[in-house]
Amino acid sequence: MSDNKAVEITAHDLPLHCPTPNVALWSQHPRVFLDVLKTGEVTCPYCSTKYVFTGEAPKGH
Repeated sequence: MSDNKAVEITAHDLPLHCPTPNVALWSQHPRVFLDVLKTGEVTCPYCSTKYVFTGEAPKGH
């Protein structure tokens, strides 16, 4: 899944988990939930895919 390109995430995609639903079944790893709101970006510990939050954070975060 990692191709050195950041995946942009919006409030609509929360809660964020990797792998995302659109990933091919053969390339999936165990699901892990990631906190992208803490710093605005996060990297998956399994596949090294980098996620970057764009847009406005949801209320309460």
